[in-house]
Amino acid sequence: MNTLILKAPYLVFLGDANDLLMAKVAKGIAHWRPEKCVAQLKLPGAKADLGLPDLSIQQAADAGAKTFVIGLAPIGGTLPAEWIGLLTEAMEAGLDIASGLHMRLCDIPELVAAAERTGQSLFDVRIPKGEMVCGTGLPRKGKRLLSVGTDCCVGKMFTTLAIHKEMERRGLNVSFRATGQTGILIEGNGVPVDAVVSDFIAGMVEALSPDNTTDHWDIIEGQGSLFHPAYAGVSLGLLHGAQADVLIVCHEAGRDQMDSMDGYLVPDLETVIATNLAMGALTNPSISLGGIALNTMNLSEADALREMARLEVQFGVPVVDPVRTGVSSIVNKLETL
Repeated sequence: MNTLILKAPYLVFLGDANDLLMAKVAKGIAHWRPEKCVAQLKLPGAKADLGLPDLSIQQAADAGAKTFVIGLAPIGGTLPAEWIGLLTEAMEAGLDIASGLHMRLCDIPELVAAAERTGQSLFDVRIPKGEMVCGTGLPRKGKRLLSVGTDCCVGKMFTTLAIHKEMERRGLNVSFRATGQTGILIEGNGVPVDAVVSDFIAGMVEALSPDNTTDHWDIIEGQGSLFHPAYAGVSLGLLHGAQADVLIVCHEAGRDQMDSMDGYLVPDLETVIATNLAMGALTNPSISLGGIALNTMNLSEADALREMARLEVQFGVPVVDPVRTGVSSIVNKLETL
């Protein structure tokens, strides 16, 4: 499991992001760990905004920033060459660098040389740590919840973090298990499943959520979608390794086009639910649907509430928008299991 010890507070880098979907790493950190974020840094023309003070690298360092966090998640996870100078400047100002990109900071000679010269650290979140093992499929004690999606970027991480926070508030025995770069930066540990060799995804997720007491819940962050042409393999390995007792299906109301996949339509909820339950039953025959998390950002309040009520009747499980309504009704159901 990746365990991070990042020095806070952070200067969060938004690059040239036009919206917070492009800067979802930054958005997640600022939302769930606002006390650790001192400022944001944007390139000219960037439209994404976290509501943090806009400071230069030196201004942020003077304000106490200790770590420069790359807050973008571009397709392919590459690091533009023009950013190297900025990262070097940050290290020269006394900041460590943390990145969740697939391109590793430690593989860039200029950054390695700057780190050695300045004494600062480079943190590559997307390098899996620990022994690579194959999944066993053997039952484990404790209870597990996994978020799955109709598509990418529909709220799987937000939903699991919200459920974890509400369960903690109620004093329940619960852990959040991060499986992506943002979740790992928020939680401080986890497994970056999309950087694990495919043979070992299920095994690494088994290790992430090991045997536990019977009253303990692991709330496991989902990735991708079984229906996304690019990322379905990661989603399936995660589903099998999680051996979830409960699935929460995440969907964005009104989205009909798969993320960055022209010509591929978002499947209907009935198909997504049935397929995830069928695939998940391979390693946990008792898997069940625990709720639906509906992202209703494109609906009015009245339309959102009507749609959630309709889906509750259709599927017989709690339906929430973690932002509009919170997740209490889902946690109420979990407390009965």
